[in-house]
Amino acid sequence: MPKSRNDRKKKAVYTPPPSAAKPKVSPRWLAPLMIACGVFGVLWIAVYYIAGASIPYMRDWAEWNLAIGFAGIIACIILSTRWH
Repeated sequence: MPKSRNDRKKKAVYTPPPSAAKPKVSPRWLAPLMIACGVFGVLWIAVYYIAGASIPYMRDWAEWNLAIGFAGIIACIILSTRWH
């Protein structure tokens, strides 16, 4: 006689092994530095476009001002990948 489905052995529920590793914690300086780099980059580009012709060093650096601003924004993005 065939066995019914209820008579079959039930599988045990999977329980993952206990993790001994502590959760990663970001350093306290990471978030303020990340925000500062992003704000610096955006403000640098904004000031360059608004008043760059009247500020002597910005006028001399010409298009390098965009590189400086984007470097701050890229630094912000790189730092955000380290945040836990």
